[in-house]
Amino acid sequence: MDRETFREALDAADRAAPVPASPNRLAPARPVGEHVGMAGSTGARLPLQGGLPPGEALTGTVREIACDESGFSGTNLLDPATPVIVHASVDLGRDEAAELIRTLRSGFRFSPDEVKSRQFLRRREAAEAVQWFLAALRGRAHVHLVDKEFFLATRVVDLLLAEPSYAAGTRLAGDRRPAAAALHRAGRAAGPDWAAFLAAVVEMLRTKRRDRADDRSVERFFAARDVLRRHVDDTRAGAVLDVLDPARVAAVQARLYAGDRTIPPPLEPLLPALAETVLHWSADRRRVLVIHDEQSALTEDRLRRLQAALAAGDPVGPSPLAGLVMADSRDDPRVQAADLLAGVARRMPGAPGDGPLRPLLSPPAPNAAAEPAEQEAT
Repeated sequence: MDRETFREALDAADRAAPVPASPNRLAPARPVGEHVGMAGSTGARLPLQGGLPPGEALTGTVREIACDESGFSGTNLLDPATPVIVHASVDLGRDEAAELIRTLRSGFRFSPDEVKSRQFLRRREAAEAVQWFLAALRGRAHVHLVDKEFFLATRVVDLLLAEPSYAAGTRLAGDRRPAAAALHRAGRAAGPDWAAFLAAVVEMLRTKRRDRADDRSVERFFAARDVLRRHVDDTRAGAVLDVLDPARVAAVQARLYAGDRTIPPPLEPLLPALAETVLHWSADRRRVLVIHDEQSALTEDRLRRLQAALAAGDPVGPSPLAGLVMADSRDDPRVQAADLLAGVARRMPGAPGDGPLRPLLSPPAPNAAAEPAEQEAT
């Protein structure tokens, strides 16, 4: 169905169930950083936190993308309700994004502030609307999926067996990906002992709000490792578990306790997801300026370190990450579009490679056949 036909269908639905006119059917675009009160309130919002505004006048061609995530659960990476985190990005102008949202809104009774995927997918017309939405974004959007269990497997390999780096968990540390994939595959085949091992990983790396006087989390981690090892037959996965060294693991934990900022936050998948998004959009050698919905994980210090790590992967020029500016999705239709895409991608039934989302995913990584949820576009 083409765009005009789709709009006519939605207009017909709108006439059948009229929506009261409102000047706020789409939140007007405002300069990034400007805030207004919530609907029905005269109070001001709190200032947006975090980000990394460009430190110099940007020269050359810079691509500006808008991003948002879905499935963020903090350090609770084993929440069965959100096994995947989705980082979505769109390469749209404000007017293009606003028109896209208006088209979707025209036949539905959404909040005056923004369109949300949870509401969107409940509609009886959702299947057709989603298909049109994803087709409209083809070539203008990117979706990165991160399986949280696989992310923890990369933590074991990248942080406990190698020098911790902000490149960990990204294609810049791709030589370690086969070992993490083998561990993930063998662990899932081991049954409940895999879940116990991952819980021990999370407990050991979650260093905040813990009584450190009697901290035996490293001991419990190795006890869980020993139990898991008895059920792992894969040679490569077994080698990963065997080479784990208590002294080295304890040293990494001690650095985390000491607040060593050279170590990326160990239970934060959003940073490597952002890195992959930037690498995708900078593939044509254009630098990327990110407009991102507010996210507490994206602090200036972390973003500077990520920026440097991405620059190290391309010694010919400056970092592909030109900067990151926080925005409120209620103010910026581009972020609304990214937010909707992220939510749709996380909630779509079936494997993403089998449906209309597939064209928005990057080509599968070398181990995608074995790890269907850890795709490069992931």
